[in-house]
Amino acid sequence: NLSKQVNFIKEIDKLKYIQRKTKLFHSERNENDAEHSWHLAMMAIVLAEHSNEKIDLLKVIKMVLIHDIVEIDAGDIFIYDTQMNHSNTEEETKAAKRIFGLLPENQAEEFIQIWEEFEKGETNEAKFAKSMDRFEPLLQNTSNNGGTWKEFDVDHEKVYEKKKVIDKGSNTIWNYAKNLINESVEKGILKKRSNK
Repeated sequence: NLSKQVNFIKEIDKLKYIQRKTKLFHSERNENDAEHSWHLAMMAIVLAEHSNEKIDLLKVIKMVLIHDIVEIDAGDIFIYDTQMNHSNTEEETKAAKRIFGLLPENQAEEFIQIWEEFEKGETNEAKFAKSMDRFEPLLQNTSNNGGTWKEFDVDHEKVYEKKKVIDKGSNTIWNYAKNLINESVEKGILKKRSNK
């Protein structure tokens, strides 16, 4: 069991090399998946009181730490990508089975189950974990004068559409996020479509 667990620990080191499109707060440096997962875990701990429902915080922390491990094989799909769908892909499922499969069977099953639960987004824990996952890049982009919104020409409607899932996990955080989105439009760092 220990040697399998150590192999898994070595394998997930690769997460540190998976670059995301978003940049660190007030920075030009891209965030990597390991940094993103750590930040979400800290956010979940700090913001848990704002969850709409009672949650098992340890499970939420496991979800946010596990959710992007599949990107070691499948790569990071940018949330505003127009070519690829940012949903549970065949590649990601294959990656989950391979990477979590390095662990002893009972742990492998638990990790796959937690990853699938996050992807489905139906339980209270998954809803809150997903709200953290959508909230962090919003904070990054507002700190970076529009960040990836400007870089990839993403408009207000797309941002609103992708971020409204925050509401399922936390009405309070969604209200805060909506204010940030509206302020970003007012500041001119997030554009509205001309016909609106």
